Amino acid sequence: MKGTVLMAILAFGATSLHAAPPSHAQLPADLAQAVAEFDRAQMKGDGNALARLLADDYVLVNSRAQLENKADFINDYTAPGWKLMPYVVEDETIRQWNGGAVLGGAVTLQGLSGGKPFKVRLRFADIWRKRDGRWQVIFTQATRVPTP
Repeated sequence: MKGTVLMAILAFGATSLHAAPPSHAQLPADLAQAVAEFDRAQMKGDGNALARLLADDYVLVNSRAQLENKADFINDYTAPGWKLMPYVVEDETIRQWNGGAVLGGAVTLQGLSGGKPFKVRLRFADIWRKRDGRWQVIFTQATRVPTP
């Protein structure tokens, strides 16, 4: 399994993926929409949407402490044999400021990587920045934690 198995999620959570609605009502509407689109893009392996939602200078510190860039992330999520099952973001944290936000939490991800099943629990944080009128993820940190 690639170390980018995130969070993927990272950031955080389209309402349709959560058991309970996330607390995204406090977010600007355009950011909440971008967050939902990012989650859907990861679930569907939508490389075009990921390319739009990840900044060109995006950096991921994956769950194996390796650095990855935008192309690496997109390649991982669009690779043959990759499938991410629906997930729930738990213990969600949201911090926002003018033009930026951090969304994070804990998530248990399950799916297929290279056609082989995986299950991993991560604590993650995505940093979003509004650049040229649109929200993009500029940085993600994902850390493996024990499965409860």
